[in-house]
Amino acid sequence: MMPALDTATALLTSAQMAEADRLTVASGIGELALMENAGRPVAREIMRRWSPRPVIVLCGPGSNGGDGFVVARRLAEADWPVRVALMMPSGGLPSAAAHHASLWRGEVEPLGVAALGDAELVVDAIFGAGLSRPLEGVAARTLQAAAAAGLTIVAVDIPSGLMGDTGDNVGAVASALTVTCFRKKPGHLLQPGRSLCGELVVADIGTPASVFEHVRPDTFENGPALWAPALPTLQAAGNKYTRGHALVSGGYPVTGAARMAARAAARIGAGLTTIAVPEVALPIYATALTSIMVAPLAQPADFDLLLGDKRYSGLLIGPGAGTGAATRERVLAMLRTGRPTVLDADALTAFEGEPPLLFDAIKGPCVLTPHDGEFARLFDTRGDKLARTRAAARTSGAVVVLKGSDTVIAAPDGRAIINSNAPPTLATAGAGDVLGGIVLGLLAQGMDPFLAAAAAVWIHGAAAAAFGPGLLAEDLPDLVPGALGLCHPAG
Repeated sequence: MMPALDTATALLTSAQMAEADRLTVASGIGELALMENAGRPVAREIMRRWSPRPVIVLCGPGSNGGDGFVVARRLAEADWPVRVALMMPSGGLPSAAAHHASLWRGEVEPLGVAALGDAELVVDAIFGAGLSRPLEGVAARTLQAAAAAGLTIVAVDIPSGLMGDTGDNVGAVASALTVTCFRKKPGHLLQPGRSLCGELVVADIGTPASVFEHVRPDTFENGPALWAPALPTLQAAGNKYTRGHALVSGGYPVTGAARMAARAAARIGAGLTTIAVPEVALPIYATALTSIMVAPLAQPADFDLLLGDKRYSGLLIGPGAGTGAATRERVLAMLRTGRPTVLDADALTAFEGEPPLLFDAIKGPCVLTPHDGEFARLFDTRGDKLARTRAAARTSGAVVVLKGSDTVIAAPDGRAIINSNAPPTLATAGAGDVLGGIVLGLLAQGMDPFLAAAAAVWIHGAAAAAFGPGLLAEDLPDLVPGALGLCHPAG
């Protein structure tokens, strides 16, 4: 059985959300009340953000359409000018949706481009996550026309044409606001869904926490609630070795990547950090670093001797390492120790064409941190981002961090975490090297690899967000302590 994570940050698939709704009704909250609870917060969030203006509520043929009728009625009760357009005759609606449609006192127009009329705000209550095929026909034309006209669009649950489980866009247009219920779905966070949802609000509709006795999520949104209790803590009787000793394999002539990784490992709390470097590069590393120790390697055997020191509690190779046979041999040597190891960048590319050689060598705790290009050199790229990252973790036996604006962290046991706090400024050279260093520093201190990877990704994003525009990767290590303070401010 996989270890449980905090269900407060659980991401539910469309099927899991449907089951949660069923269990909620079974617990005593009627279907009519549940639909009222779903529509009411949409109207409330609209009124919080905008002054009264002409609204058209586009209602579809299912429960999402029923939610739309609740939105329309609630806005009209607050004296907003509201019209409703329905995709089908009201007599064909499911019973709960039909009930709420019967409470609407205004006219119901046929859904189409003409229904947009003089509207300034459009409520998309056509399909939500209930669509399992590309958006087409009159619904697609109407939403496309609304977007082309620059109208403000508010989505109920999820923009129609956006896949709730994957974030794939099959006809959706961008919303300014999306209001969903109980828990987010993976598609709210995975790109392009994250960008299409606009501001995202999760409303409480009365679903009891007891639904998690039957609905078992395996996907979560990244945040301190998942891993803060597992972060390394300082001990009054501790020393530098009890805080872990991180070892980075440094490259030449590319030296900056490993230096940034080492500084990040130290900043996240490793008691000692050492970079092992070719002897020819010793002056460069030694001049640039102070608290980071530099170990020169005169010949290949020196690296094996270094690994023989059991005080090294976390290992990293990849940043600036080069992609040749020497890097491949060092990776295998690190993995043979069975100690927690981070493989990034060149250390992954070095196994292009022979990934089984790498995967068979992974016996101990290991974290792989590829971007899309590096991922494609080792793994099957079919499927959505969440599915392929999960498959990669299962295949490799390592925690896999597939980087991007929607970084996914997956464990071999099937658990996955989606990160959503990364600002666009992280798209800068060297940022990934710093991330590898943060993971290393946490592993060196004994943190669980899956939680360490998730914590590192979130702290990396928080550090970048705190800096703002103009960020360089070399700024990030010194921002780590401030971001770490956001995780456990009591110290």
